[in-house]
Amino acid sequence: MKLEINDLHASVEGKEILKGVNLTVAQGETHALMGPNGSGKSTLAYTLMGHPKYQVTSGGVTIDGESIIGLTPDKRVKKGLFLAFQYPVSVQGVSMFSFLRAAFNNSRPPGTETPTIFEFRETVADKLKLLSMDQAFLNRYLNEGFSGGEKKRAEILQMALMQPKFAVLDETDSGLDIDALRIVAEGINKVSGPNMGTLLITHYQRILKYVKPQFVHVMHQGRIIQSGGEDLSRLLEEKGYNWIQGYKEEEAVPQQPAP
Repeated sequence: MKLEINDLHASVEGKEILKGVNLTVAQGETHALMGPNGSGKSTLAYTLMGHPKYQVTSGGVTIDGESIIGLTPDKRVKKGLFLAFQYPVSVQGVSMFSFLRAAFNNSRPPGTETPTIFEFRETVADKLKLLSMDQAFLNRYLNEGFSGGEKKRAEILQMALMQPKFAVLDETDSGLDIDALRIVAEGINKVSGPNMGTLLITHYQRILKYVKPQFVHVMHQGRIIQSGGEDLSRLLEEKGYNWIQGYKEEEAVPQQPAP
């Protein structure tokens, strides 16, 4: 099964951000998407998930050959898509347990039986053990008072429960110190497997020391301008982006003033 992005163009408030993205992620593969600030990486993540602010103007996105363009985010989840946010929001009054149970139940394909609360407790206990997380985590309000590392671990716990076919991790390493980064990366590795394709969006090579991608891509000004293997991320760490063909040329194009 594949997540296929074909010549995807998308706009935000009338301004085109994605300008023809082509990318294919198969189950069992890990792809890293790198690039400077403002290159369109997070826009791609939100567009894939169906955020209403991000309008697809042309091109397509398919899962297993079926278009997901026009589907609401909840229906994309049922198709097997998952997004871990760069900045997870806090919700006071909603426990982690209640949130995770609602997310788990609503991610299940149509026609599948909803587990009882006791069955879900067993399931979430198994995932907590897998990720070396304390049971007390479930009693806290959703991300309320969480450290950066705890928020990102909560996202990985949600991913572990939902078992998506394809996971988009939007700068999961953002704001983490080295110890939190290692713990979160270990969680990603434990959840990953042959039945999940991963698109890991990041600025830095440091998380890729722990989560090893088979493919690395560079996005710049709304397009993927370079692809390669894991060695590409190390090259970017050493040399930056200026050596990539198409980077300087596009960088030199003056920005048009807003009408």
